[in-house]
Amino acid sequence: MISGRLAQLRRYPVKSLLGERIPAAEVGVAGVVGDRALALLDRASGRVASAKQPHRWRDLLTLRATGGAPDPVRITLPDGRHLSAADPAVDEALSAAAGHEVILVDTLPEGATLLRSHPDAVLAAGLTDEVPADESRLGAVAPGTFFDFAPIHLVTTATLDRIAGSLPSGAGTVDRYRPNLVLDMETEAFAENDWVGRELRVGPDLALAVLAPTPRCAVPTLAHGPLPREAEALRAPARLNRVEPLPGMGPQPCVGAYARVVRAGRVADGDRVTLG
Repeated sequence: MISGRLAQLRRYPVKSLLGERIPAAEVGVAGVVGDRALALLDRASGRVASAKQPHRWRDLLTLRATGGAPDPVRITLPDGRHLSAADPAVDEALSAAAGHEVILVDTLPEGATLLRSHPDAVLAAGLTDEVPADESRLGAVAPGTFFDFAPIHLVTTATLDRIAGSLPSGAGTVDRYRPNLVLDMETEAFAENDWVGRELRVGPDLALAVLAPTPRCAVPTLAHGPLPREAEALRAPARLNRVEPLPGMGPQPCVGAYARVVRAGRVADGDRVTLG
């Protein structure tokens, strides 16, 4: 049995905005309470706005969302102003910050999709050019949610440290790869690839089923708040860990793993973690 501890717990109250580190939280079938509780809808297309399409939505990563569950989510704008998600002027302010008209929503519209730009094309063309993109529905594992696939994204400190060794000093890793759970385990880097089909227990109650390695899009390469743009954040995992996350996808640069919740529970920093 492999064991370790929960090193960090994170949530992102608004999809594609910067999030927050939290000391403890309830985790249910829809993930960490308050995670991806809200999203922005593009008024022009009706799609969910996502930084996975950088030429249009990269500025979302200049905004930070915190709090929520049960208080209103608080959004910090690039100029330092703070807004409540319940503020009547929130759509206008977010539209100005994003550079496109958006609506802040708490319910996934039926049939809603997002666009994921091909990451290699983004690296080749740059951030301002429109490149080929795949359209996908949200919430494959957790229907009705704003998750791209599954409600939990986890990664080990060993994996993050291995990538950090290939990036410039100060480039950052945790913020770029946006996990919910950072696990300090007795493993080598990219061990998450081999956890598929196994059960992970965190704290006294939470049980997760590991589903697939997490394929990376262009988001880690983008500027995240004060962190500058860093193309190596995608190129490094492409060199170090290119695997096929799901049948038919072909090899992809992967960092961490997706999981679904088998048994809900409360978790906190430092909780014991075991892999069955």
